[in-house]
Amino acid sequence: MVEPAEQQTGGTRAAATSETAGAPEGGTLGSATAESGPERDPEEWVTGDEPMTGPQRSYLDSLARRAGEELPADLTKAQASEHIDRLQEKVDGTS
Repeated sequence: MVEPAEQQTGGTRAAATSETAGAPEGGTLGSATAESGPERDPEEWVTGDEPMTGPQRSYLDSLARRAGEELPADLTKAQASEHIDRLQEKVDGTS
């Protein structure tokens, strides 16, 4: 039987490297502290200053229409996310 920290390789056992052994599922890369993605402040996103994505634009357009608001079309990913959260609360009462 192969132990969890080992893998079967061509009939021989090879111990898992320290790079993968004990690494938590869904951990973070490049951060000294473990933070979950969805709970992270959009202002701290590495790509937060990039233009909003197509899906964000489409969903934000729909939410803004339902809320009776107009928003600038040149929002960043972080700004779009914040508006989406705010408008969801306003329109649906959810976050």
